[in-house]
Amino acid sequence: MADLTSAADGRAGRTPLVWRSTCRPPLRSRYAVYPKGWGLQEFEDQYEAFKRLIKTHTPEQALATIKLFGMSDELAKRIAERHQQETIAVREKREPGSVVRNNRETWYVGPQDDDRCWPALRNLLAKQSWDEDSLRGLDSASTKVVSMLDHPLESAFSTRGLVVGYVQSGKTSNFTALIAKAADAGYKFFIVLAGVHNGLRLQTQLRLERQLVEPVIDQWHPLTGRVGDFEPPAGNPAAFFGDKSQQHVLCVIKKNVPRLRKLKAWLEKAPDYLRNCPTLIIDDEADQASVASRSTNPLIREIVDLFPRGGYVGYTATPFANLLIDPAAKDLYPEDFVVNLPKPRGHFGTEVLFGRDALDGEDPQEVPDGYDMIRTVPDEEVPLVRPGRDEIEGFVPEISGALRTAVLYFWLVTAARRVRGTGVPHSTMLVHTSVSTVVHESFERPLEAFRKRTAGWLDAADGELLEELRRLWEAEIARVPGNEPDLGETPVPFDALLPLLAGVVDDCRIILDNSKSVKRLDYEAGPVVAIAVGGNTLSRGLTLEGLAVSYFVRNATTYDSLLQMGRWFGFREGYADLPRIWMTDGMRDWFRHIATVESEMRRDIDVYMVEDKTPRTFAVRMRTHPSLRITAAGKMRDAVKASAAYGGQRVQTRYFRTRDAEWLRANRQAAHDLVDRSLRLAGARHQDNGMQGRHILRGVSYDIILDFLDEYRFHGKSLECDAGLLRSYVERRVRSGGGGSLKRWNVAIIGNPLSGDPEKRYEFGPGLAVDRVIRAKLGESGGDAADIKTLMSRRDAGVDLDLGALTEINEAALKNARREQAPDTALLTLYPIDALSPSPTNRERRAPLDAVDHVIGVGLVFPMPRGEDSEVEYYSADLSRVQDDEEEDLSLLFEEDDS
Repeated sequence: MADLTSAADGRAGRTPLVWRSTCRPPLRSRYAVYPKGWGLQEFEDQYEAFKRLIKTHTPEQALATIKLFGMSDELAKRIAERHQQETIAVREKREPGSVVRNNRETWYVGPQDDDRCWPALRNLLAKQSWDEDSLRGLDSASTKVVSMLDHPLESAFSTRGLVVGYVQSGKTSNFTALIAKAADAGYKFFIVLAGVHNGLRLQTQLRLERQLVEPVIDQWHPLTGRVGDFEPPAGNPAAFFGDKSQQHVLCVIKKNVPRLRKLKAWLEKAPDYLRNCPTLIIDDEADQASVASRSTNPLIREIVDLFPRGGYVGYTATPFANLLIDPAAKDLYPEDFVVNLPKPRGHFGTEVLFGRDALDGEDPQEVPDGYDMIRTVPDEEVPLVRPGRDEIEGFVPEISGALRTAVLYFWLVTAARRVRGTGVPHSTMLVHTSVSTVVHESFERPLEAFRKRTAGWLDAADGELLEELRRLWEAEIARVPGNEPDLGETPVPFDALLPLLAGVVDDCRIILDNSKSVKRLDYEAGPVVAIAVGGNTLSRGLTLEGLAVSYFVRNATTYDSLLQMGRWFGFREGYADLPRIWMTDGMRDWFRHIATVESEMRRDIDVYMVEDKTPRTFAVRMRTHPSLRITAAGKMRDAVKASAAYGGQRVQTRYFRTRDAEWLRANRQAAHDLVDRSLRLAGARHQDNGMQGRHILRGVSYDIILDFLDEYRFHGKSLECDAGLLRSYVERRVRSGGGGSLKRWNVAIIGNPLSGDPEKRYEFGPGLAVDRVIRAKLGESGGDAADIKTLMSRRDAGVDLDLGALTEINEAALKNARREQAPDTALLTLYPIDALSPSPTNRERRAPLDAVDHVIGVGLVFPMPRGEDSEVEYYSADLSRVQDDEEEDLSLLFEEDDS
């Protein structure tokens, strides 16, 4: 390593400082620009010395210093250029995506050879079975976040940032790496706000002790320990922050009002020393209690403001509230940066489990539909496990139906995992039905009684039970085969797990984990087999080790609450084929919608990395839902409108009321009226491709399209096909005039080529006949919402265009073709869908549509507006006056007791 030192061992006044090279020959850097007369080795030596100097100087100070040593202006310039190129490369890494404020100076180029904290953490994780790909991903992502911070030796700074991860995806590992690298770079004081519950604070404290403090214990002075929370240390706090103290200070504290007040009062005793103390505050679960809370939010801001050289970085998987803070207020809005962590390999998230809808520009057929791991809790069973408000006292849940099946499956899974002998040694089931601790307590005796009965039946080799278990197991492993390539697990036959089943049931414990529990989940004392019944303490940050089965019927009304309650998200090493979730069909649909919202939000963060956008002007779109809020009403008071623009998009109906004859008849009539008016009133030109199953009506007036949108009944679950938003968008484009005004439309009838079989024929009018198309539904859909998933093909989206010159038909090519051939014309497609629509023999997850009448599907394709899309608005439903009975339980914020 090149070393900046004195030729006379640093004795003042004897000799000038010189550059002394002691480093090995480096690899040639793709950023290297060598000044005339300098070779590779000499320049690299000087640059390495410069990077080492940055640890004790800002980049500007370091450049000024090296010039004092007699370095030429040309060499100093080349070194500065090299440093700028490397910092920009870090900042602009594709993964993780980010949004950064304008003209933000960057300085961090990654870990250095003489670092101690990060190398120690990396080595520890490598010993804990982290593979190289995972370590590289953590290194890259944490380096990106450090590069967003200010240099610790700047005279004054106040950074506000947000890191967006996934639920149970390793956010703690990322901020642990962030702390390690920031400590190596010169930050001195670290405050970790670890949620609002003791369990999460303890979990975080233990994690940081083991991974951060113990490997380099001489580098750290923890202010908090495993017992209790923050208490002001004896003596003057200046001793911890003065220049003579070489240790980094770590404090892990709950977002608890009395504790935060104690921390603030203690820090206020050393104002002079805090001015010279580069500080980093990590806010874990940053959307909880930190935003729009009367006491906690002001206290956090007051603590942040105590440090003239401080950074605040929030971490959350549910950033809805954080991104809706008023950017103009002196608050915790992430005005400096937003970083989107990539999804780790092997992570089970909303999209993997529930699937999602296609986003703008995606082919619906290529969007994952989720693993077949969700099981239904019938609506009629919910009152058996979740009492009404007036029924809580004396309530006794019934261990029957779906809950009984879920418990039996949990014991089977645990036995199968013991056969495999892989993954974590713990096995947990989550039962989450209510926020009430009284309801939690009511589960203990019935579950324990069922466990004992089952143990007795197993001891007696009860034939009826064994046959039930065999059928359950074989049905489940058939629905999700473990040997599929993307799962890579070895199936366990029932006869192999049966000898271990009785031992599993004997080992199983019923654990109540809530704010009043004395006996709680503890994975420190050895392998755990537990059915955990709880509420809020299990829904924020706390990891349920070896979670295999979830039974979830908790009522919730916001995106963030639902996502955080989903403890089933995370990693399932060694049993990726076995997790199951029991919930109502309504909740399943909610999670699927949230998966779409989440994906769209993350894509916005990734896509809008452009120089003229900053977090202060950056608007992340969040789809609304008729039954759910984005976040709590109080956190939305400064919200703006979400996007209602359809420019460049294609939308299509997906859900249908196949058992509602009147609904289907009305939609058929609306389609026939559209075709008739297009020809009779608008004088549309009829392009007859009936032998190919296509008819195109060109030049239809927009007012006829608006009439159709008023008459056709879209299913409420087809959220992208909101007739009001579609009508509003078309009207705005028409009023705007100019290019892309949507005054003219093409209407296409898309079916199968005429076969001559009258049983397959569908006629919209004279000379407008095709054979009906087949669209089977997804097997798990039904009732009021038959889900066909995909209506349109890519080629259908360009049915009114000349696609002959295209070598490949993809979304980008279709958009370009429409821009070139029909920039002012939108397309509406009508599909006559056969009422029966049998399922393909090779598609196990499909079922016949079995409608009571033929179904009309509708697709709309919009051209991109030319120039600025001034119609784009951001909006959310006005929910500020709606009574919210699912607001966060923040009572623990004011509790002084740490029992």
